[in-house]
Amino acid sequence: MLIKNQAAENIRNADTMKEDCFEDTSMRFVIANPPFGQPWGGKDAGDGVEKAVRAEYKRGKNGRFPAGLPATGDMQLLFMQHAITKMQRGKGRAAIITNGSPLFSGNTTSGESQIRRYLLENDLVEVIVGLPSQLFYNTDIAIYAFILSKNKRKERKGKVQLIDATDMWTPLKRSLGKKRREIGNDQIRLITEMYADFEQITKTQWCEKRKQNCKIESKIFDRDEFLYKEWAVYQPLQRRGVINAESIEALRTSAYFTANSSIYNEANFEELEQIAPRDGKDEKAYQKHLRGKTFTAAVIEALKQHQSDTVYTDYAKFETALKLALAGVEGCSASRIKGIAMEMSEIDKNAKMQKDRKGKPMIDPTTKDTEIIRLNQDVAEYMKSEVYPHVPDAIYRYEYDPKKADSASNKERLGAEFPFARYFYEYREPEKADDLFAQFMELEKSLSEKISALQKGADGQ
Repeated sequence: MLIKNQAAENIRNADTMKEDCFEDTSMRFVIANPPFGQPWGGKDAGDGVEKAVRAEYKRGKNGRFPAGLPATGDMQLLFMQHAITKMQRGKGRAAIITNGSPLFSGNTTSGESQIRRYLLENDLVEVIVGLPSQLFYNTDIAIYAFILSKNKRKERKGKVQLIDATDMWTPLKRSLGKKRREIGNDQIRLITEMYADFEQITKTQWCEKRKQNCKIESKIFDRDEFLYKEWAVYQPLQRRGVINAESIEALRTSAYFTANSSIYNEANFEELEQIAPRDGKDEKAYQKHLRGKTFTAAVIEALKQHQSDTVYTDYAKFETALKLALAGVEGCSASRIKGIAMEMSEIDKNAKMQKDRKGKPMIDPTTKDTEIIRLNQDVAEYMKSEVYPHVPDAIYRYEYDPKKADSASNKERLGAEFPFARYFYEYREPEKADDLFAQFMELEKSLSEKISALQKGADGQ
C-alpha cells in the first residue's frame, strides 16, 4: 500500500473481530481473505475476541454482525458480515476468499445457515467462483471467491451465478510449500469474462503447460434455489406393547430411566453422591435425582407385579393397561406414562393405527426424520417422488407456528446453503474390470522386462 502511495494512516494494527478501525467509513470496494477455520470463541480463541464478538452481536442491526453468529470454531462468516457493513449503500462491492465451510456448514437453524439466508434475502450474492486447490502456501484445500454487491445489474437481481473454475490452473515449475499451482493470466481473463457476461455456458481453454483443454462452466439460478425449509416426516402411530420381563428390563436400562434430566440421571446422581458436603445447588439436584431413583424403582416393581403374556396391538389400550398397573406409583404423570409406553413398545405395521379426535392419524415421535425442500420446489410433488416410494404412509408437516413465540421447539426452519459441487458433478462410468486387468498385466509385463534388463546388465559387468 505504501509503495502505491496509499495513505499510511489507513494501515491499522488491530484485531478486526475486536475493533472496527474505520467505524464511520464505507467503501466502494472491499477485498478480504479471512483466516480459514480460525476460532472466534472458546479456549482456542484469542484473548477478548469472544467477548467482543458477542458484545457486537448484541447491537443487532446497528452492529457488524446483524445476521447472526456462526459456530465458534470459524470466523469466516463474521468477516463476511463485517465486509458487508463496510460496503457503500447502493454502490459497494466485495470479493472474499473462503474455504468450503461458509457454503454449507451448519444445520437449518444454525448461525451459518441464517447468515447465508441473510445474504440471499438481501440479494447480496452476485457470484460464487470455485477456484482450484493447491493455490496457497500453507494449505492445498479447495477455495471459493464470494463476489457480493449492493448494486446488482437489473438482470442479476434475484439471481446467483456459480462459476466452476476449478480446472483453471497451470502447474508451477517449483512447489512453494503446498502451493503447486497458479492461475495464468489468460485463465484469469476467461474467468472474468464468464462473470461479466453473466451467461449459462461452458467453455474450454488450451493450457500449454498441461497439454490439454481446461474447462470452465457458468450456471445461473434464482436465489430461491439455495433457500430451503426443513420439513418433519413421521410414520403413523402403530405400536405393539407387552408387559413382560423383556420389556420391563428394556425400560429399566433405557436412557429414559437412566439418563433423563427430568426424571433420573444415573451418572449425575453418582457424581453428586460423592460430593460431601454439597452446597445448596448440588443438594437440590441430588434430592431431585434421589426422588427420580425412587420413582424408577417403584415403576419397575409395580410392572413386575403386572407381568403377563398379553400382547396389545392397540397402543391406546396398552397405555391404559400401563396406567392401571402404575396407578399406585407416586409421580406417574400422563406424560411419564406416554414415555414409559414408548420404551416398552415397538413399531408394528400390523398394529391398529391410532387416530386423534378428528379422525386424523397420530404420529409416532420415534420415527421422526427430516427432509430439506427448496423454496422453489413443490412440497407435495417432492414427497410423492422422494418419500412415499420408501414410506408410503408418511405424514409430513412444517413444525413452526408463527403465531406462537419463538422457542427451542418453535423455530422458523428456513435455512440456506450453497451445495456448489452438486451443480457441477458429472458422473463418470468406472473403467471395466477387464480393461483394468489388461492395464495391470501390461504394467507387470513392462516391469518384468525392465527388471530382466537390469539383471542382464549386472551379470555383464
